[in-house]
Amino acid sequence: MIVMKFGGSSVSTPDRIRNIVSITKKAISRKLVVVCSAFGGVTNQLIELARLAVNGQTQWESDFQKLAHRHLDVVRALVPLQRQSIVSAQIKIQLNELEDVLHGVFLVKEYTPRSLDYIMSFGERLSACIISEAFTASGIPAHYADARQFICTNNRFGAAQVDFLATNRLISEYFRQVNGLPVVTGFIASTPDGQTTTLGRSGSDYTAAILAAALDAHELEIWTDVDGIMTADPKLVKKAFTIPEMSYEEAMELSHFGAKVIFPATMRPVMQKGIPIHIKNTFNPEGRGTLIRSGPVNGKLVKGISSIAGISLLNIQGSGMVGVVGISRRLFEALALHGVNVILISQASSEHSICIAVEANQGRLAKEAIENEFRYELRDRLIDAVHLSEDHNIIALVGDGMRHHPGTSGRMFSALGKNGVNVTAIAQGSSERNISAVIAGADCKKAITALHDAFFLSKIRTLNLFIAGTGLIGSTLFRQIAGQQQKLAAGNHLELRLAGVANSKFMLFDADGIDFSTAITRLSKTGEPMNLQAFMHRVIGLNLPNSVFVDCTASEDVAALYHHFLSASIAVVTPNKKANSGAYVVYRTLKQISAETGAPYLYETNVSAGLPVISTLNDLLLSGDRIQRIEAVLSGTLNYIFSSFTEGKNFSEVVAEAREKGFTEPHPRDDLSGMDVARKMLILARETGLQTEPEHIYAENLVPPECRREMPVDVFMQELKKHDRTFEALRKKAEENHARLRYVAELDNEKISIGLKAVPPEHPFYSLTGSDNMLIFTTRRYSQRPMIIRGPGAGAEVTAAGVFADIIRISNQFRQVWPDIIP
Repeated sequence: MIVMKFGGSSVSTPDRIRNIVSITKKAISRKLVVVCSAFGGVTNQLIELARLAVNGQTQWESDFQKLAHRHLDVVRALVPLQRQSIVSAQIKIQLNELEDVLHGVFLVKEYTPRSLDYIMSFGERLSACIISEAFTASGIPAHYADARQFICTNNRFGAAQVDFLATNRLISEYFRQVNGLPVVTGFIASTPDGQTTTLGRSGSDYTAAILAAALDAHELEIWTDVDGIMTADPKLVKKAFTIPEMSYEEAMELSHFGAKVIFPATMRPVMQKGIPIHIKNTFNPEGRGTLIRSGPVNGKLVKGISSIAGISLLNIQGSGMVGVVGISRRLFEALALHGVNVILISQASSEHSICIAVEANQGRLAKEAIENEFRYELRDRLIDAVHLSEDHNIIALVGDGMRHHPGTSGRMFSALGKNGVNVTAIAQGSSERNISAVIAGADCKKAITALHDAFFLSKIRTLNLFIAGTGLIGSTLFRQIAGQQQKLAAGNHLELRLAGVANSKFMLFDADGIDFSTAITRLSKTGEPMNLQAFMHRVIGLNLPNSVFVDCTASEDVAALYHHFLSASIAVVTPNKKANSGAYVVYRTLKQISAETGAPYLYETNVSAGLPVISTLNDLLLSGDRIQRIEAVLSGTLNYIFSSFTEGKNFSEVVAEAREKGFTEPHPRDDLSGMDVARKMLILARETGLQTEPEHIYAENLVPPECRREMPVDVFMQELKKHDRTFEALRKKAEENHARLRYVAELDNEKISIGLKAVPPEHPFYSLTGSDNMLIFTTRRYSQRPMIIRGPGAGAEVTAAGVFADIIRISNQFRQVWPDIIP
C-alpha cells in the first residue's frame, strides 16, 4: 500500500487536479490511499472570511460568493455533465452550511477556536469531495472519506492531539469496509463527541502519516510543488539542489530549522514503523525527489543547511551564577511559565553566562520574565543587566555524516570568517548531527551561500567581482576573463561572477551575474549614474560571499575606499598605486585591516605589471631571507627610450616614437619626471619593512627645467628638442666608457636612490631592451648570484593579466574553505 498526499498547490486548479489523477493512475496497480489538502489558498481565505465576519464587515459575503463560485467552477470543469447536478448539489449543501456559520459569526461578532476549526474544515471537505468525483470520472472508482470518522483527537482546537489508540482502531475498521480508491480529507479530525478539530501546521501531511502508520503502508508519498528537500533555501541559494536521500533524524533537524517541505509531526507516526517518506514534485513527477528513511543514508558529511529568521538573543551573566545550583532550572521554569519557547541554548563552561535564542515576538517577554525571576540577584549586582539583542538568524548545518568526523565545525566557521560573518552564539548537540550558530539577520544570505559553496560545491569555487574602471586595463581584463571562463570552470572549477561594474559615468549591479563580454556595453546602456559613495554602499550592502573589489582606475578617490571594502571582508585587487604610495599610515592601515578581517589585499601589478615582483619579495622575506640590495629598472617607458637612444637618433625623436607606440603616459613629461618610478620603489621599500614616506624619496627629474611648466604636449615636444644636445652628451659619455644609460632605482642599506646611470657591459641592465623591466634582488641567500626578474613591465595586456592572476590567487586562498574531500 502507498499513501499519497497532495498539497494545496497540487490541487489548486482543474488542470492540476487532472495531473494528480494522471499521477495516481500510474500507481493504480498497487493499493492506494489519497489524502487531499484544500485547494491552494482556500484555508487562508476561510480564516479571512471568519475575520471579516467577526468584525462585522459585510465584505465577507462577496468574498464567500467568490469562494463558492471557485469550487462550483471546478465541478463543472471535472465532473461529467450527467453527474454535475448531483455533485453540485452536494457541494452547495456544504457551502450553505458554511455560509450559515459565517452569518452566525457576523451576527454575534464572536468566534471560538472550536468554531474556527469548523470553518476551516470546509476547505478539505469540499476539495476531497470534488477530487473523488474527478477520479471516478477518469475511470478510477473513488470513495470520499471524511477523516473525522476515524481520526480521533482531544479538544485542543487549532492543534488537536491525536488519540492514536482509538484512531488506529477506527482506521482499521473503516478501511476494512472501503471499496474503491479512498480520497481522504487532510487536516481535519474530531473529538470523541463529534466536535470538528484540526491538526495544526502541515495537518494534511500529518493525516497522511497517521494513515500510513495505521495501515502499515509500504511508503508515504508527499506530493508538493518542489523537487524534494533542498540543500538550502533556493530563494537564498540559487545553486541549491535536491537531496536524494536522508535519514528521519536529518529531516527532523532540517524541518526544525526552517525547511518547510516536511514537518516533524508528519514523520513521527511513520518513523516509529520505519515507513519511508518520499517527497515528490507534482509538476515534475518523473523527478527523483527526496527519500526519507531509517538508518545512515549515503554517507555525505552534510545533508542540508537551514535557517530560522526573526530571532532574539538574550544573555544572562554574572559572578553570582558561578557554582550556584539551580540557576538554569529557575531560568527555564520562568520562561516556561510565560509560554516562551527556547530555540537554542549556549552556556560557557565557566557557568558565568547563559545565552538563549527565542522568537523575536517573545524577546521582550522573555527579558521581563528573566528580570522578574532574578530581581534580587540583579538588585545585588550578582547578575549583570539582562541583554536583549534582536534581528538575528540561526543557521544550522545538518548531517549524520558529521558524527565523529573531525574538522566540520572548523570548516564551517572558517567559511563564515572568511566572509566577515560574525557568530554570536554556537550550539551543538551530543548527537553531532547539527551545528547551529546565531548570526546577524543581514548576513544570513551571505552566510548560507558561503556554507553551501563550502560543503556542497567544493569543486566549484565562486568569486563575486565588482570592477571599477572600464578603460584600457579594465576592458582588457573583461576580455581576458570572458575568454578564459570555460577553461576556469572545466579545469579549475572556478566561477568568476561579475556582480557589479562601474566607470566615471555609470554603475551597474546584478547579483546573478553580468556577462563579461557585454558588460561595458550594458553598463553604458542600462547603468545608473555613477556615485562613488553609492557604489561603495551597494557593493557592501549586497553582502555577497567571496566578494572581490577590483580597481582598474588610477583614481585617488577610488583608492580612498579600500579600507571600507576590506573592513566589510571584501577582498581588494588593484593595479592603482595611489593607496600604497601615499602616506605610510594609509599603507599600514590597509595591511592591518586585511590581516584582521582575512580579506586579501593584493596589488602585484603596482610595481611591474604582471611580473611576480611583490609576491616573490614577500616569499623571500616570509621564508626568513633578508634583503640586502634591490636594483631595478621599473619604467618600461624610460627603458624603451634609453635602449632606443642610440647614435644617430635625437632624444626628442625617441620620446616621440615611444609616444606614438603608446608606451608613454598621455603627457610624456609624467614619465620623464621619474615620479612613477619613485612610487614603485616606495612600495618595494615598504614591502621590505621600511616605514618610508614619499617625501623621503628623491627621483632625478629628466624633464629640463624649462619644460616643467604646464604646456600642451605638442609645445612640450618642441621645447624638448632644444635639449637634445644635453642628452646626446650624456649618451656619448656613457658610450665612451663602454656603458649604456638606464634609469635605475636602488635600495641599499635602507637608502633609496633613483636616477639616470651609466651601466657597464657586465651589468644585467646593459642588455635590457624594449619596454622590459628588470629587478635584481641581492639577499642573504642570493648574495653570490642575485635573483633576477625580467619581463614586460607595462602595457594593458600584461597589467590586466597580472590583475587576473591576483584574482585567481584569491580563489586559491579560499580553497581551504572549499574542501575537496566532501562528496
